[in-house]
Order: sequence, then structure tokens, then C-alpha cells
Amino acid sequence: MQSGRVEKAAGLREQLLEKLRERIVGFAASRMQRDAAEDLAQEVLILLHEKYGHLDRLEDLLPLSLKIVRFKIMAYRRKAQRRGEYTQVPVDEIQMAGDGVDPLTAAEQHETRERLVRAVSQLGDRCRKLLALKLEGKSFAEIQVILGAGSINTIYTWDFRCRKHLLELMGGGWEQPK
Repeated sequence: MQSGRVEKAAGLREQLLEKLRERIVGFAASRMQRDAAEDLAQEVLILLHEKYGHLDRLEDLLPLSLKIVRFKIMAYRRKAQRRGEYTQVPVDEIQMAGDGVDPLTAAEQHETRERLVRAVSQLGDRCRKLLALKLEGKSFAEIQVILGAGSINTIYTWDFRCRKHLLELMGGGWEQPK
């Protein structure tokens, strides 16, 4: 007889939780996407089952569950904000810039590139080697070892002098001399 009452109480609680689930999903879906609302409702029901198993009336469970849902929605939004989900753009909506370079800018870039190549070819071997190592991403300490300099300050001095000489060979600056 005792087991019959327990089964009946468990059945009533299941029905109560099913009705509550519908309300939770409806409430959450009005504030977020439906699939996320269903996941959130499941989390709330698990929490109600584990922590609030002693409550068995709708009048007690409904306000508690809606309060939990509000907290979980805020946590969900904070998490999405941290991840940058609100600022993401679908890949198919990204517009790649075409060449978009006007002919005048392209010509200026071409001339600057040619001046740079001519100037680099006029540099000494040590300066060309130093420039090449820097373009490879080597640190000054690595360059010191490779070039066999006695001090890192020597590398700094060589670098300064090479850059200064390069600018002189380019006419005193990166822009086209007037």
C-alpha cells in the first residue's frame, strides 16, 4: 500500500514537471532561440529535481523555476558576449575587397618597390645579410650569433647605420623625391 502512494506521488510530480517544462520553455523561448530555450529548460528541471525535490506544488515550483531561468538566461548571454557570438558574421556574408587599388596608388607602390630593390642592391654585404635576417624574423641576439658580432650593441649599431644608409639611397625617405 505504501509503494502505491509513492508511485502515485512520483506520477503526479512527473506531470507537474512536464507542465512546468512547457512554461519554462515558453518563457525562455520568448527571450532566446527555441533550441537554446529547450536546453535551458532541461537544465532547470534537473536542478529542480536534484535540489528542490521536496517541493511538490506548482505554486512553489513555478516562481522558483522562472527565477532560475532568468539567472540562466543572463549567464547564457554573458557567455555568448565573452565568446563574441553577437559580433560574429557568417562566412558567406563576408565581402572580400577586390583589388580596389586605384591606378595611381598602384603605380606609386610599384615605383617605391623598384626604388627599394635598387637601394638594397647598392648596400654592402653585411647590411644585406642583416636586412635578410631581420626579414626572416630573427631577433637581434640570434643575428649576433649568426654574424659573429662580439656584442649585441654592435648589431644595434650596424642596424641603425644600414637603415640610415638605405634611406639615403632611397632619396632621404620612403616617398618619391620631388
